Amino acid sequence: MTTCGQCGATSEGCEVLFERLLALDHSRRPPWGPLHGLAVACFFLQHPAHPLAPRGNHERAWAFLHAYLAGGQRALDVATRAARAAGSNRQVRSRAEEVPMPERPAPTVFATTIADVAVDGTFPASGYEARIRRWAEDIVAAWTSEPT
Repeated sequence: MTTCGQCGATSEGCEVLFERLLALDHSRRPPWGPLHGLAVACFFLQHPAHPLAPRGNHERAWAFLHAYLAGGQRALDVATRAARAAGSNRQVRSRAEEVPMPERPAPTVFATTIADVAVDGTFPASGYEARIRRWAEDIVAAWTSEPT
Protein backbone atom coordinates (compact mmCIF):
# COMPACT_ATOMS: atom_id res chain seq x y z
CA MET A 1 0.00 0.00 0.00
CA THR A 2 1.16 3.47 -0.87
CA THR A 3 -0.05 6.97 -0.06
CA CYS A 4 -0.65 9.17 -3.07
CA GLY A 5 1.04 12.58 -2.88
CA GLN A 6 -1.63 14.16 -5.09
CA CYS A 7 -4.89 12.98 -3.49
CA GLY A 8 -3.88 11.40 -0.18
CA ALA A 9 -5.37 7.96 -0.98
CA THR A 10 -3.84 4.92 0.63
CA SER A 11 -4.19 2.11 -1.87
CA GLU A 12 -2.37 -0.19 -4.23
CA GLY A 13 -1.77 2.92 -6.32
CA CYS A 14 -4.03 5.47 -7.96
CA GLU A 15 -2.60 4.78 -11.42
CA VAL A 16 -3.38 1.06 -11.11
CA LEU A 17 -6.92 1.83 -10.00
CA PHE A 18 -7.39 4.39 -12.78
CA GLU A 19 -6.30 1.88 -15.44
CA ARG A 20 -8.70 -0.68 -13.98
CA LEU A 21 -11.53 1.88 -14.03
CA LEU A 22 -10.77 2.88 -17.63
CA ALA A 23 -11.05 -0.76 -18.68
CA LEU A 24 -14.52 -0.91 -17.12
CA ASP A 25 -15.45 2.47 -18.65
CA HIS A 26 -14.42 1.36 -22.12
CA SER A 27 -16.61 -1.73 -21.85
CA ARG A 28 -19.45 0.81 -22.29
CA ARG A 29 -21.55 -1.23 -19.88
CA PRO A 30 -23.54 0.52 -17.15
CA PRO A 31 -22.83 1.75 -14.60
CA TRP A 32 -19.22 2.50 -15.63
CA GLY A 33 -19.43 3.35 -19.34
CA PRO A 34 -22.01 6.15 -19.15
CA LEU A 35 -20.00 7.85 -16.40
CA HIS A 36 -16.63 7.66 -18.16
CA GLY A 37 -16.31 11.44 -18.65
CA LEU A 38 -17.13 12.07 -15.01
CA ALA A 39 -14.66 9.45 -13.77
CA VAL A 40 -11.83 10.87 -15.89
CA ALA A 41 -12.69 14.41 -14.78
CA CYS A 42 -12.63 13.38 -11.12
CA PHE A 43 -9.32 11.59 -11.50
CA PHE A 44 -7.58 14.47 -13.31
CA LEU A 45 -8.84 17.08 -10.83
CA GLN A 46 -7.28 14.99 -8.06
CA HIS A 47 -4.16 14.11 -10.08
CA PRO A 48 -3.27 17.25 -12.06
CA ALA A 49 0.31 16.03 -12.52
CA HIS A 50 -0.81 12.82 -14.27
CA PRO A 51 0.87 12.58 -17.71
CA LEU A 52 -2.51 12.55 -19.50
CA ALA A 53 -4.07 15.39 -17.47
CA PRO A 54 -4.49 18.64 -19.39
CA ARG A 55 -1.72 20.95 -18.21
CA GLY A 56 -3.12 23.92 -16.33
CA ASN A 57 -6.50 23.58 -18.04
CA HIS A 58 -9.03 21.76 -15.93
CA GLU A 59 -12.07 23.82 -16.92
CA ARG A 60 -13.62 21.00 -18.96
CA ALA A 61 -13.24 18.52 -16.10
CA TRP A 62 -14.70 21.11 -13.72
CA ALA A 63 -17.63 21.64 -16.10
CA PHE A 64 -18.30 17.89 -16.26
CA LEU A 65 -18.49 17.67 -12.46
CA HIS A 66 -20.87 20.62 -12.26
CA ALA A 67 -23.03 19.34 -15.09
CA TYR A 68 -23.44 15.95 -13.45
CA LEU A 69 -24.04 17.35 -9.97
CA ALA A 70 -26.63 19.81 -11.27
CA GLY A 71 -28.48 17.57 -13.70
CA GLY A 72 -27.32 13.97 -13.48
CA GLN A 73 -26.60 11.72 -16.45
CA ARG A 74 -28.59 13.77 -18.95
CA ALA A 75 -26.66 16.96 -18.14
CA LEU A 76 -23.35 15.07 -18.28
CA ASP A 77 -24.30 13.77 -21.74
CA VAL A 78 -25.05 17.35 -22.90
CA ALA A 79 -21.70 18.58 -21.54
CA THR A 80 -19.90 15.68 -23.22
CA ARG A 81 -21.53 16.45 -26.58
CA ALA A 82 -20.66 20.14 -26.17
CA ALA A 83 -17.03 19.24 -25.44
CA ARG A 84 -16.84 17.01 -28.51
CA ALA A 85 -18.39 19.72 -30.67
CA ALA A 86 -15.94 22.30 -29.33
CA GLY A 87 -13.13 19.88 -30.14
CA SER A 88 -14.32 19.83 -33.73
CA ASN A 89 -14.08 23.65 -33.90
CA ARG A 90 -17.80 24.28 -33.45
CA GLN A 91 -18.28 26.65 -30.56
CA VAL A 92 -20.89 24.97 -28.38
CA ARG A 93 -20.87 25.50 -24.64
CA SER A 94 -22.89 23.83 -21.95
CA ARG A 95 -24.31 25.83 -19.04
CA ALA A 96 -21.98 23.95 -16.69
CA GLU A 97 -18.97 25.53 -18.39
CA GLU A 98 -20.12 28.86 -16.97
CA VAL A 99 -19.05 27.77 -13.45
CA PRO A 100 -15.54 29.21 -13.12
CA MET A 101 -12.71 26.96 -12.02
CA PRO A 102 -11.22 28.20 -8.72
CA GLU A 103 -7.86 29.89 -9.17
CA ARG A 104 -5.82 28.19 -6.50
CA PRO A 105 -3.25 25.44 -6.12
CA ALA A 106 -4.67 21.94 -6.45
CA PRO A 107 -5.76 20.48 -3.12
CA THR A 108 -3.85 17.41 -1.90
CA VAL A 109 -6.39 16.11 0.62
CA PHE A 110 -9.83 14.86 -0.40
CA ALA A 111 -12.64 13.24 1.58
CA THR A 112 -13.21 10.75 -1.27
CA THR A 113 -10.60 9.35 -3.65
CA ILE A 114 -10.48 6.77 -6.41
CA ALA A 115 -9.60 4.20 -3.72
CA ASP A 116 -12.99 4.84 -2.06
CA VAL A 117 -14.81 4.51 -5.38
CA ALA A 118 -12.93 1.26 -6.08
CA VAL A 119 -14.01 -0.20 -2.69
CA ASP A 120 -12.02 -3.43 -2.87
CA GLY A 121 -10.15 -2.50 -6.05
CA THR A 122 -12.84 -3.85 -8.39
CA PHE A 123 -15.25 -0.87 -8.67
CA PRO A 124 -18.32 -3.01 -7.88
CA ALA A 125 -21.43 -2.07 -9.85
CA SER A 126 -23.60 -2.00 -6.75
CA GLY A 127 -23.45 1.53 -5.39
CA TYR A 128 -21.04 2.76 -8.06
CA GLU A 129 -23.16 5.74 -9.10
CA ALA A 130 -23.53 6.91 -5.50
CA ARG A 131 -19.79 6.53 -4.89
CA ILE A 132 -18.83 8.48 -8.01
CA ARG A 133 -21.35 11.23 -7.14
CA ARG A 134 -19.79 11.51 -3.67
CA TRP A 135 -16.34 11.63 -5.31
CA ALA A 136 -17.43 14.53 -7.52
CA GLU A 137 -19.09 16.37 -4.61
CA ASP A 138 -16.01 16.01 -2.43
CA ILE A 139 -13.70 17.21 -5.20
CA VAL A 140 -15.82 20.35 -5.64
CA ALA A 141 -15.78 20.87 -1.86
CA ALA A 142 -11.99 20.50 -1.70
CA TRP A 143 -11.37 22.83 -4.65
CA THR A 144 -13.74 25.52 -3.33
CA SER A 145 -12.55 25.49 0.30
CA GLU A 146 -9.83 27.82 1.42
CA PRO A 147 -6.33 26.45 0.74
CA THR A 148 -4.48 25.36 3.86
